[in-house]
Amino acid sequence: MTNFVPTPTVPAPDIVRCAYMEIVVTDLAKSRAFYVDLLGLHVTEEDENNIYLRSLEEFIHHNLVLRKGPIAAVAAFAYRVKSPAEVDAAEAYYKELGCRVERRKEGFTKGIGDSVRVEDPLGFPYEFFYDVEHVERLTQRYDLYSAGELVRLDHFNQVTPDVPRGRKYLEDLGFRVSEDIQDSDGVTYAAWMHRKQTVHDTALTGGNGPRMHHVAFATHEKHNIIQICDKMGALRISDRIERGPGRHGVSNAFYLYILDPDGHRIEIYTQDYYTGDPDNPVITWDVHDNQRRDWWGNPVVPSWYTEASLVLDLDGNPQPVIEREEKSEMAVTVGADGFSYTRKEGTDGAVEGFKLGAQV
Repeated sequence: MTNFVPTPTVPAPDIVRCAYMEIVVTDLAKSRAFYVDLLGLHVTEEDENNIYLRSLEEFIHHNLVLRKGPIAAVAAFAYRVKSPAEVDAAEAYYKELGCRVERRKEGFTKGIGDSVRVEDPLGFPYEFFYDVEHVERLTQRYDLYSAGELVRLDHFNQVTPDVPRGRKYLEDLGFRVSEDIQDSDGVTYAAWMHRKQTVHDTALTGGNGPRMHHVAFATHEKHNIIQICDKMGALRISDRIERGPGRHGVSNAFYLYILDPDGHRIEIYTQDYYTGDPDNPVITWDVHDNQRRDWWGNPVVPSWYTEASLVLDLDGNPQPVIEREEKSEMAVTVGADGFSYTRKEGTDGAVEGFKLGAQV
């Protein structure tokens, strides 16, 4: 199935990090209640059609744009690059790839200057920018802290029918793989890829796409995530918790997945690890290892594999969703995924030196 994206002869743009996402929501008031009143993201600016939000540690104008529109979807996965010249590099790179490219010196959203948006080879709307409006970094505004404070944008997760093709494309773009999931036949089901020195700035999940699986915000500690769960219970909206809280095997992070009023999936995420050394090893998980998605006890609900947000082209129309031809991770794992036992046949699973229930 794989038809690899050609590698351009011009240099790829030097990407610093994932920086913001622009999503379309159908009811701005309901979305504001979810992202501001529930999750505590900070409003930088708002008008009748847009809300610009940022996390506690951010100093650029926003990490999330809520734009009112008729169809819930994602308009941009936006990355900051290292210098103004790298915006030029992004434009040249994607033009050589034959992608549709649009550049706006005034930016596509408030607070962001000269930017390039593209329809990338996987069908996703990517944006690259450097010039920004700086705002107050709120790290010492302890009067604004909430018990479930979201401190930074951590990553995106993208659903694509051809993960190997996407992996090569993102590696050519300068991303490095931290972890992946494969089977004994070499089928790759997912890959975690980074530019900043964490587990990922984006991940590729195999499935029908292009679609946005989730956008993730980090907290300082796992108790911040528990507080969000308690708050959702108190507000009688715990049915919006799709999965978790729990601990991932991949990335080692403590997590929670919740759904906004339009069904956009948000992950709250903490405690992954440093990946900045040049020889940082890639961790490969077997698709049959039940601990890869969840380290203990929580089966992965089917919706987590099947449901995702549409993405838009540069005209604002939903991109067609292409079915994955290779077997999906859900097809391999449904009915077993998430349980923590990974015992070899004939063992009780106890760690050497221990017996179940007592230390030797």
